[in-house]
Parts: sequence; structure tokens; C-alpha cells
Amino acid sequence: MPGQHKRKRSRERAHRRAAAVRGHWEPLFSTQEQGEMKEYVRGLATERGISPECVRIDQFCGRLTHPTSYRVSVFVPEGSG
Repeated sequence: MPGQHKRKRSRERAHRRAAAVRGHWEPLFSTQEQGEMKEYVRGLATERGISPECVRIDQFCGRLTHPTSYRVSVFVPEGSG
């Protein structure tokens, strides 16, 4: 598949960077609406000045009984209270 090796190297670099800085992911926002989630992420960048590298979006895929939901988390470095 074209570009697969490049994506793999990119993910590996991201994992190494994350391992170099100790901390945890703190959930900030959860919703079932994709548009609402996108608006919240835009607000993080403009209002709070949080860089996109520090934001993680988890998508929990829904099935017949559970709707798809989204959770936005931000990386908090260790020792930054």
C-alpha cells in the first residue's frame, strides 16, 4: 500500500517523542456529535492556545445499541499540576 512505510515511521517517531516526556492524557470533553467535537477542538487552539500535538481525539465506534461517541483529551506533562 503506498505511503504505509512513511505512516509507520511517523507513528514510531510520535511514540518516541511521547516516551521522552512523562505525563498523562486528561479527558476534557465527550460528545456523540462530530460537529460539536470539531468546534470544541477549534476552540482549544484559538482560546486556550493548546497546540494540536497535545490534543488526542478518541472515537468509540458505535454498533446497533451504542451510538458513536468522541472524547477529546489533552496531554498534561508530569509536574505541571
